[in-house]
Amino acid sequence: MTPNMLGAYGDWAAHAVADPPRLSFRQPMFTNVDSWRPVARARYREALLGPGGAATPVPVIQHHIEFDGLSIEHMQWQLPYGPPTEALVLKPAGATGKLPGVVALHDHGGNKYFGLRKITKISKDPHPLMVKHQEHYYGGAAWANELAKRGYVVLVHDTFAFGSRRMRLADLPGNIRNNLVEANPEDEAEIQRYNQFAGGHEHLIAKSLFCAGMTWPGVFVFDDRRALDYLASRPDVDATRLGCGGLSGGGLRTVMLTGADERIRCSCCVGMMTTWRDYLLNKCYTHTWMVYIPGLSRDLDYPEVLGLGAPNPVLVLNNRQDQLFTMPEMQRADRILTAVYKKAGAADRYRASFHDGPHKFDLEMQKEAFAWFDKWLKG
Repeated sequence: MTPNMLGAYGDWAAHAVADPPRLSFRQPMFTNVDSWRPVARARYREALLGPGGAATPVPVIQHHIEFDGLSIEHMQWQLPYGPPTEALVLKPAGATGKLPGVVALHDHGGNKYFGLRKITKISKDPHPLMVKHQEHYYGGAAWANELAKRGYVVLVHDTFAFGSRRMRLADLPGNIRNNLVEANPEDEAEIQRYNQFAGGHEHLIAKSLFCAGMTWPGVFVFDDRRALDYLASRPDVDATRLGCGGLSGGGLRTVMLTGADERIRCSCCVGMMTTWRDYLLNKCYTHTWMVYIPGLSRDLDYPEVLGLGAPNPVLVLNNRQDQLFTMPEMQRADRILTAVYKKAGAADRYRASFHDGPHKFDLEMQKEAFAWFDKWLKG
C-alpha cells in the first residue's frame, strides 16, 4: 500500500470514483461536445449550490486615476450578502472603442487580509506586504496591470473572504477569533496574525456553508459571475471577447468560472491543475477548503470542469516542483484535457506547459499567458 491521506482506506475510496466519471466527455456515449456540454454543465452548476439573487452589480466609483500608463477606476458594488466588494478596472490610458475584457482572479496565498491588491499596483508606494507577495509569486510584477497595458479592459475584484470581503473579527464570537481585534493596516505583524486566524477559520466557514445548502466554490462562482456581468455590460468592452485567469486560488476560480459560464471565451489556469485523485490521496493537506464540491467527482474529474469550456481555448501553466500537487497527477490532468479537446475537434485550443520551479506565475509564465490571450481574444 502506498501511503496516502486515508491510509488503509485509500484504495477503497479511490476506487469509489470511476475513471472516466459518469458525465465525462471521455465516455463513449457522448459523441458531440455541443450535446454533452449542456448536460455536464447543468450537473456542475447543480453541484455548486451557489447563493441566489443574481443581478448585474451597480458600481459606485470611488476614484478615477491614471497611473503607469493606465486609466484606473476604483469602485465598490454591493452583492445580496456581505460587505461591499472593492474592485478595480484597468485599461490603457487614452484607449478608445471596445476592447477585449479579462477578469483577473487574485490568489489565496495564505493571505485573506488582501485580495485584488495582490495582482495590481495603483501607486508608487504599495503596501510592503504586497511588494513581497508580488516578488515571491509574480516575478515582482503586478500582472493585471501588465495585461491591461497590452490593450485589455481588466477587472480585478475581491472575492468572498478576501480583502474588502474578508470576515471582520468584530462580527465573530470572541472564542472563535481567539479574542483578536481588527488589524491595523500598517502593522505587518497584526496582519499576519489575522491571516493565521483566517486560515484556521476556513473549516468553520465550509461547515457553515454546507449547513446553508451551499459550497465555497459555489459562492466564489456567484461572486465571479457577477463581476463578469459587470465587465460584459461596460460600453468599452467587447462582450464577445471575454477571458479569465489567475494563479493558485485564482487558478481554482478560473477552473470554476470557466466551467460555469459560457461567456468565458479564453482561460488561463496557473498553478492549480491536478485531479480529484491527487486531492483525495496525496495533497488535500496542502489545499484550502475552497476546493471541494461534494459529489461532483462521480460525474466529472477536476480538469473536466475546466474542459466544460471546450472548444473555447484553455491554457494550463504548471510548475514541475509545485509542492501543492504530484507530478503524475498533473500529467494525468493534462492527458484528460488533451483527450477532451481532441474529441471536441479542438486539439489546437488546449495547451499545457510545465515550467521549472515552485508554485508561481513568474515573468516567463506571464509572457506565455499574455500571448495566449492575444492569440484568442485579439487575434
